[in-house]
Amino acid sequence: MKDKVVIVTGGAVGIGGAIVEKFADRGANVVIADIKAEQGERLIDTLKKKGSEAEFIWTDVSDRSEVENLMEKTVERFGRLDYAVNNAGIEGDQADTAACTEANWDRVLEINLKGVWLCMKYEIRKMLQTGGGAIVNISSVAGLVGFRNLPAYTSSKHAIIGLTRTTALEFAQKNIRINAVCPGVIQTEMIDRVTGNDPEKRKQYESMEPIGRMGRPEEVAAAVVWLCSDEASFVTGQAVPVDGAFTSE
Repeated sequence: MKDKVVIVTGGAVGIGGAIVEKFADRGANVVIADIKAEQGERLIDTLKKKGSEAEFIWTDVSDRSEVENLMEKTVERFGRLDYAVNNAGIEGDQADTAACTEANWDRVLEINLKGVWLCMKYEIRKMLQTGGGAIVNISSVAGLVGFRNLPAYTSSKHAIIGLTRTTALEFAQKNIRINAVCPGVIQTEMIDRVTGNDPEKRKQYESMEPIGRMGRPEEVAAAVVWLCSDEASFVTGQAVPVDGAFTSE
């Protein structure tokens, strides 16, 4: 992937940060798009010290003008766009469907679903100008099965898979491959928030995984990078679980 160009939204920390590092290790030029400026700039410094070309661009993915700006600045800086990973997302407030507020529903769907759609809309336009590319959208096992008390999050992650499949069909003959990755229970800041770092709650989440442990961000990153690589040249329109057999039960 030497000299290829990738955008990773939500790339400052967690799964996004691991994806950024994995692409950089493969020689790609990386653009981190996030609202977490301090963490993003810190990761950029780390990558540059290792000899990677990297850029941080503050981006709210639910805002069309900011997404357009992200694409324009990326091409201005690196000349092209080859890969994109639409990872930015939030879990929202925990409550059952009857108690979920309209404000929570709107906020989660704006970022998780509209954000992915907006990013793909403008990523695809740039990729078409240079002959194609590959896109990976980060869904979740909550996009494959139901999750109690997260109705907005679960709906958004299901919808990402539908959007991925639709768009993959639309651009299958235009050399743009589009897939989704569905992580299981991964050790990230999101899990820390959901469990409140309570040891008993952490054990509950670990017990959800048949493999007997939470996944690591770098394990998700490996699947994402493979899907963007030429090794996955016949893979498009798929929702790939990276979930320790979570969805096999």
